Amino acid sequence: VQLQASGGGLVQPGGSLRLSCTASGSRFSINDMAWYRQVPGKQRELVATITSRGKTDYGDSVKGRFTITGDNTKNTVYLQMNSLEPEDTALYYCYMSIQTDFLLAYWGQGTQVTVSS
Repeated sequence: VQLQASGGGLVQPGGSLRLSCTASGSRFSINDMAWYRQVPGKQRELVATITSRGKTDYGDSVKGRFTITGDNTKNTVYLQMNSLEPEDTALYYCYMSIQTDFLLAYWGQGTQVTVSS
């Protein structure tokens, strides 16, 4: 199984971006999905999570601005980011808990989000 993330880029403060992450492979099912972010010199930070039943949770710094959704028919997780701030600048990673023969954690390659005027 591989995860491919996309959608990052440069945006002005107050702008919006939508990140996508799609899992590909054979004979797997997705449990939980999440987005994390990391800036150089700091620990990876949890941004948002969504369970297989659709329950969501968000980091305090993004509540009310970001929305995580999942589409199991497309094996894809999305992160809609609104009202972006310079502090949101980071490398964003998608995460999926995936069942094959085993239940394992999978990570995407990271997509850069830069918020700057």
